[in-house]
Amino acid sequence: MPRRSDIWRIGIAKAPIAMAARRLGDTPIHWLPEGAPFTFLADPFGLWRDDRLHVFVEAYDYRTRHGVIDALTFAPDLTLVARKTVLREPWHLSYPFVVEADGETWMLPEAHRSGSLTVYRAADFPDGWEPAARLELDTPAVDATPFRHGGLWWLAYAPSGSQAMKQGRLHLAFAETLTGPWRVHPGNPLRIDLASSRPGGTPFVDGGALTLPVQDCTSTYGGAIRLLRIHELTPDRFTSEAGPPLAAPASAGRYADGLHTLSACGDLTLIDVKRIDRSLGGLAIDLGRRLGRWRT
Repeated sequence: MPRRSDIWRIGIAKAPIAMAARRLGDTPIHWLPEGAPFTFLADPFGLWRDDRLHVFVEAYDYRTRHGVIDALTFAPDLTLVARKTVLREPWHLSYPFVVEADGETWMLPEAHRSGSLTVYRAADFPDGWEPAARLELDTPAVDATPFRHGGLWWLAYAPSGSQAMKQGRLHLAFAETLTGPWRVHPGNPLRIDLASSRPGGTPFVDGGALTLPVQDCTSTYGGAIRLLRIHELTPDRFTSEAGPPLAAPASAGRYADGLHTLSACGDLTLIDVKRIDRSLGGLAIDLGRRLGRWRT
């Protein structure tokens, strides 16, 4: 049987996140070119710096099955001017959430196979990153998503474990500072639902409500984004309600099988969409990897 491979593609939607979330199908989107066969870029998060858009992504090759973090630099007209791998570890990396705080730039890439969550500080933005803190939580965090609320730092994440846990549970933790120490919410897991638990982008305020993009994994991993409106969030309480699924826009073309990131970047919104490849090529690559033809 052909091997199934999820192939992701990144788009830059020309609208701020609240507007893009409401009208993604009508929003102009600048699509990045497709990559080489059986490679992809996914999980885009970005910052503007010195009139340049810096987008950090998971770069993945099915030949090695090992994700690294690349930085893409764009001119204001969204012309790509540079691309470079900026973070590589012995373990798989993805979901490079970047945030500015306390006069520094930080990154919290997903790295649950390392057994923990490491916060990196930009020593030389955007190329140089150094470990700054190792966060101790109730589980190695998957797709950790930091945000400010009520005078505290909050961290939304999925737990490691089975696919059902990684895709269908939401945990929270809180701290005074981004580097911790962090305290886990006593209600964890706060949601158990494949349709609306795993974080999928930048939290934002819409109509006065704190809103967290989460993934709908009911039919496939990263099949759609839902907006989780958080009605109450304190160190001992949490209530929320998920909206309808937000699917890949028509302009995604054959990449219509999933949408699993919605991240804010000023007047732009970064997304990724996927197609599912079931060709014999994926099976051949998997066989070659097992025979040792490709190394990390």
